[in-house]
Amino acid sequence: MDGVKNIRKSFAELKWYEYLMGAVMILIAARAMIIAFAEGSSDGNPAWLTIINFISAVCGVLCIFFCAKASISNFVFATVNTLVYSVYLIYWHIWGTAALEILFYIPMNFISWAYWAKHRDRVLTHKTKAKKLTAAQNILCTVIVIGSAVVYHWILVRVGGEVAWFDAFTLSIGIVATVLELLRYREQYVWWIITDVVTVGMYIAHFDAVYLTKRSIYLIMAVIGLVNWARLNKERNAENE
Repeated sequence: MDGVKNIRKSFAELKWYEYLMGAVMILIAARAMIIAFAEGSSDGNPAWLTIINFISAVCGVLCIFFCAKASISNFVFATVNTLVYSVYLIYWHIWGTAALEILFYIPMNFISWAYWAKHRDRVLTHKTKAKKLTAAQNILCTVIVIGSAVVYHWILVRVGGEVAWFDAFTLSIGIVATVLELLRYREQYVWWIITDVVTVGMYIAHFDAVYLTKRSIYLIMAVIGLVNWARLNKERNAENE
């Protein structure tokens, strides 16, 4: 029951523009699904895959809305989104990102869920406590991202990965950002902004209206999330010490 109550609190905090973006996402995903079954898909997706796209679209935007507010409930929707999005990536042979989703995001969702729950805000108990990195830690993260991307690119080229540099940086940045998210650092959103720019570029090159819209919303919410987490880190630390 506490979980349901926390989800309700998270929904209650959504702003009008978040409801608007959510509605746009649902309409675009629903339209693509209906057209695919009625007339056949124009973007190369089989009709059954548009159902996967719809579920991923709805759960994905809810996850990102809640995570931007440090709401622990985001992991409910993150887990569903990760599972169904993996099907899409495997179908289109986007192996680097698929590996990130299956081998990293799925277990990390559960680990982060438990860790955030142990570090709840003392007053806003449906939220976790926000932290920030030092300058040295930020430099270390940058070195890890660049070094990892070079290695991943080398591997992906040899296994036939599509748009290998996009995939390599998505994989590298995604891992670093997810670890920062697990540890509750606000700088996760600096990396989410970068990876969302990269991924939006990937879906422009390989056009998919549903996922292009979804990742564009992710990019907007990453900026909002950075602002929200910085504010929480500044305003809530005194009460949480």
